[in-house]
Amino acid sequence: MIIKKTSSIARTPVSMPGATDTDMQMLLGPGDGCPNFAMRKFTVHPGGHTPHHQHDYEHEVLVLAGRGHAVMPDGARQLLEPGDVAYVPANQMHQFLNAGPTDFEFICLVPAKVHQPVNCS
Repeated sequence: MIIKKTSSIARTPVSMPGATDTDMQMLLGPGDGCPNFAMRKFTVHPGGHTPHHQHDYEHEVLVLAGRGHAVMPDGARQLLEPGDVAYVPANQMHQFLNAGPTDFEFICLVPAKVHQPVNCS
């Protein structure tokens, strides 16, 4: 079993084109010996957003704090608040935007293969 304090895990700015004021923490992943999944925590600061993008793997999201919008494939926005979950299928266009005055934080679970080597998408 692996147990860590999230406060001790480094935050890395998301440098993918189109991202603004967003950090990621790799909570658990291949570097910890996790063979199947990578658990990441994203913090989208006020006014920030992830890139509008797609990729060939699914991911699941759990909102921890703040308020945000999920940009749907048709461009519509869906409000996300703490306790909400979202599933993003592989190859679906998506984006997460901060919709409030405080940090928007969420956990994102993806296949471990995405982080061999580390990839902040």
